[in-house]
Amino acid sequence: MSTTLSGEPVTRRRVQGPWEVALRALVRMPSAMISLAVLVLLVLASLAAPLYASLVAHTDPFASDVAATVSINGEDVPVMQPNTNRLHLGLTPIGPTWRADADLLGADSQGRDVAARLLYGGRNSLLISGSAAILCIIMAAVVGICAGFFGGIVDILLSRLMDIMWAIPVYLFAISLSIVTVSQGLQLGPFTIRSDNLILPIAIIALVYVPYAARPIRGRVLSLRQAEFVLAARCLGVSRTRILLRDILPNVSTTLIVLAPVIMALALLAESALSFLSIGVQAPAASWGTIIEDGQGLIYTRPMVAIAPGLAIVFTVLALNILGDGLRDALDVRETSRRRT
Repeated sequence: MSTTLSGEPVTRRRVQGPWEVALRALVRMPSAMISLAVLVLLVLASLAAPLYASLVAHTDPFASDVAATVSINGEDVPVMQPNTNRLHLGLTPIGPTWRADADLLGADSQGRDVAARLLYGGRNSLLISGSAAILCIIMAAVVGICAGFFGGIVDILLSRLMDIMWAIPVYLFAISLSIVTVSQGLQLGPFTIRSDNLILPIAIIALVYVPYAARPIRGRVLSLRQAEFVLAARCLGVSRTRILLRDILPNVSTTLIVLAPVIMALALLAESALSFLSIGVQAPAASWGTIIEDGQGLIYTRPMVAIAPGLAIVFTVLALNILGDGLRDALDVRETSRRRT
């Protein structure tokens, strides 16, 4: 604290850093905070799946039990009930009871608790989409930064490779890779990855979205390469490695952060589509896509089996997109603040 000529103290205001400015801007966005809260709740609910299945629902969501009964108002009700069609042929699973301890969202065609499977499916869906997004961003960052920073033959080769991958429809590319790996697994030298290993859908989904993330990263690096501070560093004889690590990479980080929730949303949709086609998460494991596939045959009698995971996907993708928009706006404030300082 300093003083004026008259002896009065002068309080100096602390200068906020650009990341602090961005965080404050993000916190002031109600839509971004609500979407973040929704994502946190979904993650916590999915992590609590074993507790719900064992302590609340008292069920094994992976075991088929068409002869099971549930207690509703002191009365034992069979999980599989007579069909309500005109001929009353066959059995149909119990519908939603809206009781946490008795098939809250009903049962599927194998007598399994839909609510418990929904939570377990969320664990796999969120794990696969989140891991695939992180892996995709890492690979895209390597490709985009190398192509944009080094230029020349490196840029030509990497850009043409991305163009080839871009030309293939993303779901066709993912389905083709999934069919090959699901049928026989993946052999990597002495290591064998089984077809039911979650590493396979994570790697496949991450790979097919690399071109979509690498292009904006490359464009960002191309603009940074011509920035005054980079040109000044080159004139001073600073090495390429130091420029890349100290100047380029920190300035590309904002692009990577904005891309992360968008890529995760796309990865979640891709995982659900692959699992729905039975070439993603393999039984007995569950994901939101596999639960929708289980409810396909019950869409007219017990639609909640398919609607519940569908709503979970919608809310998650919507929250990720809103959060991505909020991050973009907040980081734009950060960039403006940095230019002013």
